[in-house]
Amino acid sequence: MRLSANDLSNLCSIAELAARQAGTIIRNFLSQPVYQSVPVMSKTGGDSEASQVVTQVDLDCEKTIVEILSESIESFDIGLLTEEYQDNGSRLSKDYFWCIDPLDGTLAFIEKKAGFAVSIALVSQAGEPVLGVVYDPQTDTLYSAFKNGGVFKNGLAWYFDDDQTLAQQSLTVVFDRGLVQKPFFEAMLSEIKQFARQQGFLDVHEIHDGGAVMNACWVLEQHPACYFKIPKPEVGGGSLWDFAATACLFNEMGAYARDFSGNPLALNPTMTTFMHERGVFYSSTEPLADLVRACVQRILSKS
Repeated sequence: MRLSANDLSNLCSIAELAARQAGTIIRNFLSQPVYQSVPVMSKTGGDSEASQVVTQVDLDCEKTIVEILSESIESFDIGLLTEEYQDNGSRLSKDYFWCIDPLDGTLAFIEKKAGFAVSIALVSQAGEPVLGVVYDPQTDTLYSAFKNGGVFKNGLAWYFDDDQTLAQQSLTVVFDRGLVQKPFFEAMLSEIKQFARQQGFLDVHEIHDGGAVMNACWVLEQHPACYFKIPKPEVGGGSLWDFAATACLFNEMGAYARDFSGNPLALNPTMTTFMHERGVFYSSTEPLADLVRACVQRILSKS
């Protein structure tokens, strides 16, 4: 089955509705006094705390999203992969599958920090993200895109603003909280700052503590910017649902979304949903990605 541009447009509208409905659940919870103490449960995940926590809000959002998408799943024979349900393998047998993170950035949500969002993507069996929707309930911002359809922010076509000269710009680098805790982080940050000065950037703006989805969106919002996850042997490093929707946004924006080595993101591997072995690299442009990656690799080679 091959989805037409009209099919993708209609499915994108359905995903937008589902993301907003999940966002309403999140905002309703945020407005309640009970939010002072979020009930947290544990789950099987990667090696990081972020991959091992789940709240009732995650579960409620996921239920709502799946209910809204259920008709499209039946009509188009679409598979399903969600963060809180066990992988049923339908992503490997169907032409397309919905890839859902009902509340990415759960730790940021628990800690009442910016950086959590709803993420819904449609991915082909070959691993290509053909539709991506992200909703930030804190700012009521909806990002959406589908293949060859452009990128939209709150329903309006969205493009990079390139009016500033390099001397007026800061380089924004978005870090995962786990990376900030690494013993080599300060040396890596120093290397990146030195590179930024050499390239003529005004300064380096750091962002951290968000989930992978908003980290990627902040790259688009704060460009020139980049965000990366270094490959590692331990299980984790984010999962397919952490990157599928934003990869579509980046592709349609003409930005850079690949694995850490510069290869296309593998968004439907056979044996796992984790991304730790290859890492990820998001950047405003490919040349910027190449330069920042070289900085990081120099420090990694010494650590």
